[in-house]
Amino acid sequence: MFFAHSNGNTDKNLWQPLHEHLRAVGRLSGTNGQKFGAGNAALLAGLLHDLGKYSVAFQRRLEGGDKVDHATAGAQEIVKLARTNQDRVMAHIIAHAIAGHHAGLPDSIGELDQRLKKSVEATNPVWRDEIIPDANGLTPSGFDWGDKDACAFRLAFFGRMLFSCLGDADFRDTEKFYCKAEGRVADRDWPELPRIVDDLIARFDHYMTAKQATADDTPVNHLRGEILAHVRRGAASDRGLFTLTVPTGGGKTLSSLAFALEHAKRHGLDRIVYAIPFTSIIDQTALIFREVLGEDVVLEHHSSIDEEKLGKREARDKLRLAMEDWAAPIVVTTNVQLFESLHSNRPSRCRRLHNLARAVIVLDEAQTIPLPLLRPCLATLDELTRNYGTSFVLCTATQPAIAVPDFEGGLTLGKDRELAPEPARLHKQLRRVRLAHLGERTDEELLLELAGTEQGLVIVNSRAHALGLYKAVAAAGLEGVVHLTTRQYAAHRRGILASVRTRLKDGAPCRLIATSLVEAGVDLDFPRVWRAEAGLDQIAQAAGRCNREGKRPVEDSIVGVFRSPGHKPPREIAALAGDMARMMGKHGDLLSPDAMRNYFGEVYWRKGAALDREKILEAYKISGGMPSFDYRKVAENFHMIESGLAPVIIARKEDTKAHDALDGLRVGKASPGAASRRLQSYIVQLPPKARALLLANSHVRFVEGFGDQFAVLVTESLYREETGLLWEDADYLGLEGMIF
Repeated sequence: MFFAHSNGNTDKNLWQPLHEHLRAVGRLSGTNGQKFGAGNAALLAGLLHDLGKYSVAFQRRLEGGDKVDHATAGAQEIVKLARTNQDRVMAHIIAHAIAGHHAGLPDSIGELDQRLKKSVEATNPVWRDEIIPDANGLTPSGFDWGDKDACAFRLAFFGRMLFSCLGDADFRDTEKFYCKAEGRVADRDWPELPRIVDDLIARFDHYMTAKQATADDTPVNHLRGEILAHVRRGAASDRGLFTLTVPTGGGKTLSSLAFALEHAKRHGLDRIVYAIPFTSIIDQTALIFREVLGEDVVLEHHSSIDEEKLGKREARDKLRLAMEDWAAPIVVTTNVQLFESLHSNRPSRCRRLHNLARAVIVLDEAQTIPLPLLRPCLATLDELTRNYGTSFVLCTATQPAIAVPDFEGGLTLGKDRELAPEPARLHKQLRRVRLAHLGERTDEELLLELAGTEQGLVIVNSRAHALGLYKAVAAAGLEGVVHLTTRQYAAHRRGILASVRTRLKDGAPCRLIATSLVEAGVDLDFPRVWRAEAGLDQIAQAAGRCNREGKRPVEDSIVGVFRSPGHKPPREIAALAGDMARMMGKHGDLLSPDAMRNYFGEVYWRKGAALDREKILEAYKISGGMPSFDYRKVAENFHMIESGLAPVIIARKEDTKAHDALDGLRVGKASPGAASRRLQSYIVQLPPKARALLLANSHVRFVEGFGDQFAVLVTESLYREETGLLWEDADYLGLEGMIF
């Protein structure tokens, strides 16, 4: 008898027989793959993934012997089993998944090719009778592989999806064995979306009825109702790519959720994934969805939880398990988690990918996809809709021009794929501001203009500028001065924003100095806004914080765009501002859909090859008829966020939730995963050099026993209510003069 897993018991009758594990993983993997026509290939991957465990050396390993490479044997065998040319290509793709099911998908050249030549421990031939592998029919039927250039990317993507099927199945069966051995149950009982979608739609309708009953009878609210009804009618359309172009304040979030529910019901889809570009608003969106649909169907997955660092300290709770595979019916996550998972080679991240097949994915603020990764991101969207039965909604007030013919090599949108009713008309009807180009404005001049209004918002391009301007305005004695920045942790910012909303509603003095984090998805309504020069899409987002409800005259609701002589914008923002400037002579209304489309066309033309700066699409080739895929290199180079900032946890005296999470971590009552989730809202990101100096001088310390994962501020005086974390104030650390 050969075994897959032991459990510390000397009675081998309690160990897991190898053939049982391989068959179970094969069945689960095959079921995962059936959703996109890859049942046979995924089944075979599962049957062969642990083939090397049929060796004497591995069986000794289970009794305490040396480590043994048990993944290479299956990769070698599947290549031998394939007979036709097509199946040989598929066999090599599956070999990547088998070889990497623990360490990660390998590159074809220099990694997999060496593994396929490697001398491995001999396997007992009994495996042929115990698992009976069938290497025929590995190529899925009905796939659109495209031309030569597209084919390599699509085959590589297929390999990553197979890897997901195998990885998830292997983890689940292994988990099942150890749960039984330890007398515990893995809580994975999320309801399946097709079974509950009617109830969720009923909950949505009940919520909207109650909301509309208390809403003001205004033109804006009438338009929101029209938009919602039109979007819901569009849910009957065939699966694929959609756009939802609605000006800020038009109800995009709830309208897109309604579409997703109705579309999932119409086509029997498996889940809804809502991807948000900023962690600053993910809590807000998840809270809305829970309020509408209930607490028990929504998974919230942030970006700063590092699954790889958690290692063996994985939490065993339901939310942690669901974060690994996105098994919940409604998933609210970040663009970082979505796109980096889709280009990862790590088992922990790739496990969830097969659950994106036959899903509805809403990309909120679609224009925020980083330009250096735009082409590979678009290729991924196209592939999921083309071959995996997924529908995407690109949801934004400033729709980027990423479809052909506006963007060469962009997405192909069919007829009637815009879900909003007449975006140009909506723009005119929801126009609530006028832009004013102010030229240069020093901080002193901005201060004087702010003094002339009781309520105003100034948005600048850096934390340093925001801090300096706030200090100047506060020193001048203006009432109601507020500072909002990522120097403050998210829970603190939520409290600040709640106070700002109260001030605005009550007509109290409120002068908010903020960075761009205030622009997307933050529900504020100021009578006046000043915005430092940036890209046109950012100007449009800033405009969405002015006269949001349309209760003031348009002519009096001014968004002033200024250039700050004392604070040069970052290079890329300066370039985007230049692109915007070139639109000024072409369009009378810079916020119109036509102006926005032309602006993005200008940006994409200027960037050219830099829209795939890391050459992700070139990393997948077919060489000599066989795959040459750089899975590992792509994963190392694909980063949605390039800031390289380092987190510090802030736990002030009043932050009982943060203290409870840290105390639970220290005494072993909270797992690292659970603690990470609870601490998500208490993190400030700062430059690594600054954090290193704070650590060196004991202003920040790591929680003992968890490596460098939990860095906590211990000098509370460096964090202030008005300004957040002022790491520069520790000037004796040698930080003076540094600009962050």
